[in-house]
Amino acid sequence: MNIAILGTGMVGATVGKKLTDLGHKVMMGSRASGNEKALAWVKKCGANASAGKFSEAAAFGEIIFLCTNGAVTIEVIGLSGKENFNGKTVIDITNPLDFSKGMPPTLIPGLSNTNSLGEEVQKTLPDAKVVKTLNTVNCEIMIAPDKLSEETSIYISGNEAAAKEKVTEILRSFGWTSIIDLGDISTARGTEMMLPLWIRLWGALKTGHFNFKLVK
Repeated sequence: MNIAILGTGMVGATVGKKLTDLGHKVMMGSRASGNEKALAWVKKCGANASAGKFSEAAAFGEIIFLCTNGAVTIEVIGLSGKENFNGKTVIDITNPLDFSKGMPPTLIPGLSNTNSLGEEVQKTLPDAKVVKTLNTVNCEIMIAPDKLSEETSIYISGNEAAAKEKVTEILRSFGWTSIIDLGDISTARGTEMMLPLWIRLWGALKTGHFNFKLVK
């Protein structure tokens, strides 16, 4: 499958590498051609990897992963060309975190509580099928949940059942076995609001290798 990764940070690089390892063709998108991080990632990943501008990657991908800083996600969608998302499944891993005052970050007011970044992405891309997932764990656990000592859960939020089925297949290929469908895209409010607690736990535990386990 042809997959786009929008974003050159650790999340995009880690998820993109896993996808190339699984045999997918992956293009990493950035603001300009020749981005050093993107080119280094291509060299590391080999023949299944390529790089281009945001718009080139979005046009290339049958599925598009949003792996940007949440504060610029909507801007990046604009730079990518909204028409390049039409009819496609968009996997939103971003969180609406504001680092302007340092650590710990806060949630961006207009994208929390009564709204979410996932919802804002769907509003911006009405002809795309947005699914929120993987935003509650660090990038190493995203692609290898078996690094944890016990089975834990990951969540999906989205309006389109068929798109969520596609995303579930990808999550299973990453090793996830407990995948909880929370409902429509408005349920992304809940997972995004987990981040302030996640960040505090990261500080207390001195590691990002953890996740929440549900028991009944």
